[in-house]
Amino acid sequence: MTADHPTSPPRRSSPPRRSDATRTAILTAARDRFAADGYERATIRAIAKDARIDPSMVMRYFGSKEGLFAAAVALDLRLPDLARVEREEIGRALVGHFLDLWEENEELRAVLRVGVTNQAGAERMQGIFREQLLPVARQVCPDPEQVPARAALCAAQVLGMALTRYVLRLPAAAELSREELVAWLGPTVQRYLTAPHP
Repeated sequence: MTADHPTSPPRRSSPPRRSDATRTAILTAARDRFAADGYERATIRAIAKDARIDPSMVMRYFGSKEGLFAAAVALDLRLPDLARVEREEIGRALVGHFLDLWEENEELRAVLRVGVTNQAGAERMQGIFREQLLPVARQVCPDPEQVPARAALCAAQVLGMALTRYVLRLPAAAELSREELVAWLGPTVQRYLTAPHP
């Protein structure tokens, strides 16, 4: 007579983890809140309420408000490949591209608001400049040593326009059409990138 071998009970399938859904909800709420309120006024409590979770969960996932902001605004500017653009049209192409981004991307506006008032925001803007704008400038600048300065001048032009049009909402800036802005700013950005050093 053989002994019956005990069999292990069937394994229960664990319920799907909700961590990804929770993280996504927090990031979505944070982007909306930072865009609407700016960095200083947006609170962890308000973001958690928008995401319908406890505030402690925000801290568990991101550690701090600065960490949440950095994760929420991981922006890809989707800058065009300037090798495919006629050289004399580079300035206009970049200005038009940035205008399209500002019009459709609230995260970019949030980064700008935060960048002028908070160190975490400033560091985020510096990272975007270093990682995304400098490589584009390297494609077209005649003097490699001048790339950082020329890219910084372009950034000043584009960010200044965005600040006056989308954040401060100066009526004269807000009322300009896309075509007018491209016509005014395009040649300036073109000169910064491609003209001989003065």
